[in-house]
Amino acid sequence: MNKVWFVTGAARGLGAAIAKAALDDGDKVVVSARRVESLHSIFSEYGDRVLAVALDVTDGAQALGAVESAVERFGRIDVLVNNAGYGQLAPFEDNLASEADQQFATNVFGVFNVCRAVLPVMRRQRSGHVFNVSSMGGVVGMGGAALYCASKFAVEGFSESLAQEVAQFGIKVTLVEPGVFRTDFLDPSSAIFGTRGLEDYAAFTAKIKNASAAYNHQQTGNPAKLGEALVHLANSEHPPLRYLAGSDAYQQVSEKLNKMLAEIELWRHLSFSTDGV
Repeated sequence: MNKVWFVTGAARGLGAAIAKAALDDGDKVVVSARRVESLHSIFSEYGDRVLAVALDVTDGAQALGAVESAVERFGRIDVLVNNAGYGQLAPFEDNLASEADQQFATNVFGVFNVCRAVLPVMRRQRSGHVFNVSSMGGVVGMGGAALYCASKFAVEGFSESLAQEVAQFGIKVTLVEPGVFRTDFLDPSSAIFGTRGLEDYAAFTAKIKNASAAYNHQQTGNPAKLGEALVHLANSEHPPLRYLAGSDAYQQVSEKLNKMLAEIELWRHLSFSTDGV
């Protein structure tokens, strides 16, 4: 049976690639972005199998309205892809409190808003699949991206818990943990540096900015192939809770988990020492 997808942040990058992969597989897709005009030219060739809706994920009421429009048009939502987000970069102290708030408003509370709108639809259906796009930075902390990593770590904990809550309704949850992909993520519109500019961090921040500029659009990951992978997972009877996208993600996360396990074992005696009366 052909599926109905709902994809946030579909105007470019991974979101656009995922939506196109689903459409190329014969499915119907609701594509959303803050500016709906940007979606029409991208998806015009797919005709009435696409519904474009305006959605700023930080607006809970708008998320509810977008989902209502999707159900009115297609009758159901089988796959949700929470992709909308951006990277708030630079050392933690270089970011204002308002910049931290906005990072979480989009990357975390935006996911909450859209899930809050879509899950009742999936519960009524007793079926559905939620893809929450995290990052290898949701498992591995990275200096110079403390706020971004914190937001993705939050998505990880939320998704792992949500999966246990909604499994009883036939709803599956998969965390997508991409490595570096050839998208606009490192462009100024997607990667924003903190504005405080503390002198103590100046050399460190300059190094990050230079590396980002040099690496922009040179990343190894192919967005179209990620889209195809998600279509495959959406059609899988037993999809994973976590999907590492890219060899870099696989290597970095595996290395982190091995180090973490070794450290846990090293301090096992002290962990056990707190048991008892």
